[in-house]
Amino acid sequence: MTRFVHTEYLYALAIIPVMVVLYWFFVLSRSRALARFGHEAILMKMAEEAGKRKRLVKFVVLALAVGFLLLALANLQIGTRMEEVKQEGVDIFIALDVSLSMKAEDIKPNRLEKAKFEIRNLINRLAGDRIGLVVFAGEAYTQFPLTSDYSAANLFLDVVDVDAVPVPGTSIGAAIQRALESFDMHETTTKVIVLITDGENTEGDVFDDAEEAAKQGVLIYTIGLGSPSGSPIPVYNAAGQQIDFKRDRSGGVVVSRLDEVSLEKIAATGNGKYFRGTNAQDELDEIYKDINGLQKKEFGVKQFTDYEDRFQYFLFVALVLFVLEFMITENRVGWLARWNPLKKPEKVMS
Repeated sequence: MTRFVHTEYLYALAIIPVMVVLYWFFVLSRSRALARFGHEAILMKMAEEAGKRKRLVKFVVLALAVGFLLLALANLQIGTRMEEVKQEGVDIFIALDVSLSMKAEDIKPNRLEKAKFEIRNLINRLAGDRIGLVVFAGEAYTQFPLTSDYSAANLFLDVVDVDAVPVPGTSIGAAIQRALESFDMHETTTKVIVLITDGENTEGDVFDDAEEAAKQGVLIYTIGLGSPSGSPIPVYNAAGQQIDFKRDRSGGVVVSRLDEVSLEKIAATGNGKYFRGTNAQDELDEIYKDINGLQKKEFGVKQFTDYEDRFQYFLFVALVLFVLEFMITENRVGWLARWNPLKKPEKVMS
């Protein structure tokens, strides 16, 4: 396994195309300046000692030297030994509703963005626990499996939107089933499903799935986002301007309502708790405090424990290139020119 310790230096590699553009402007401006001074062909003949090709070679060598230096600063490391490391924690699967109703704005900025904000805060608070994410609408998919790589979890969370699941609807039961399938039931860790939805289940009998989770010892917490009175679902154009609300086939505005009764029953069946989502409170924080009171079990994780630095190779190449760039002169070297096999023979004047 390889990794860069200081990835911020990799972004600095963008300076190389900037150098290319600046060099191109330099060559262009130099040519224009020569053209203003006199006939370019005559001037180039007069200044033949200045090697045009050498300037290009010097620039290429310098750009490569800068690139290798930045790679050296990023410090490439190679994993040399993998072993099972014992950790203690809880396995948490977030089941996030990404149906279109989650775009309702009765919770600001909307239900889905509020949920993602809370999940991101939860990930940043985790220490030793593993987290996974299931997204669901009419079907359920694993966005990322159980992991303790919290940076990767945040990256996968950022791209979640209502188009993550192509099948419309809201199948809460499918989300619970997918989470159960994703747990390793042979491990003795405490397992928790956190269901975040507006509760409007449109597919199957979710309570049977909640009972199955309880039989397998999996706790289910639910967070209801929305209002019981309901809210319309805004429709925006490509410019981000609201143009209408979602309508049904008869032309009426669709109103999405929070089904608190169902979510409370799911949580009770799954031996967990129900929380009502609000604009101000962080419900996942309350759930995490409750989870922290549970008995945490040990689990083994295969990971690299020894890494060896490889920055010195890049540094060596960078230093060689810097020295080479310094030694290359723009003027022609006389003794090298005499031994140039491609040199045209000089005409002898009679």
